[in-house]
Amino acid sequence: MKAVGVSEFGGPEALRVFEVPEPHAGPGQVRVRVHAATVNPGDRYLRNGALGRTSPTPPYVPGMEAAGVVDEIGSGTGTDLRLGDRVMAMADPTGPLGGAYAEYVVLPAEQVARAPRGTTHAEAATLPMNGLTARLALDLAGLSPGQTLAVTGAPGAVGGYVTQLAKADGLTVVADAAPADEELVRSFGADIVVGRGTDVARQILRVIPAGAAAVIDAAVIGSAVVAPAVHDGGVIVTLLGEGARAVSADEIRHRSLLVRMAFVPNYLGDRSRLDRLREQAESGDLTLRVARTFPANRQPRLIA
Repeated sequence: MKAVGVSEFGGPEALRVFEVPEPHAGPGQVRVRVHAATVNPGDRYLRNGALGRTSPTPPYVPGMEAAGVVDEIGSGTGTDLRLGDRVMAMADPTGPLGGAYAEYVVLPAEQVARAPRGTTHAEAATLPMNGLTARLALDLAGLSPGQTLAVTGAPGAVGGYVTQLAKADGLTVVADAAPADEELVRSFGADIVVGRGTDVARQILRVIPAGAAAVIDAAVIGSAVVAPAVHDGGVIVTLLGEGARAVSADEIRHRSLLVRMAFVPNYLGDRSRLDRLREQAESGDLTLRVARTFPANRQPRLIA
């Protein structure tokens, strides 16, 4: 089969199409004929070597989300999925089964769920990893209905899902957006929209002088940047390691802040949460968006 990956780590030009052995589903596994795989910012870390060698031999295949059709179910696999089902899945490109940039991907059955009704493969592929990241971030924030959440990066895939899931959870949402994205973010249900940028904390405080109960930094601008927008005792949820952009330990202690990182592999294989995201997409609580689609041989140009 064909797969897109790297044999040597590097920039976008390192990605190319390989012929690799076709995998087959074993016990506890299903095989998905991939019709769409998303391109996410995190894919670059496998491509550039930041994650190290993720399999004994190259190529190393990225891709954390896929949608397609079940075409094999391993012997003795306990699942309600059937051959021919349209499904979505979250893959682990750092694991032995590899990522989703391939014609076929074999996955533990619990990482695969039916795709939302009425969606295209491309739309369904946007939900598993991005949706589970948003759900995990909200669970880490731990807010109750009526409390106020601030969201950076609200127009993006994760930020948009955070905004919509937060509204479904009964939260008041303050979200950022560039002028061109303001109506989009309002359509997600944001109660207040502020301008995006490194002064976002000041803009949030302008509309919520007491500060938000939590902020989810989906834009990855840094906990040090967003910390002023959270009231003392509040929660900051980050998506990636921050380095110099992290809020200081002294400020965390002085203000009794909680800083938590949404590491989405913690929800890998959580079929119940993936099914719940499907239900929310079907009910209209979540909007599945596709920016652009490309044939597989264009992948190398997409992950800058």
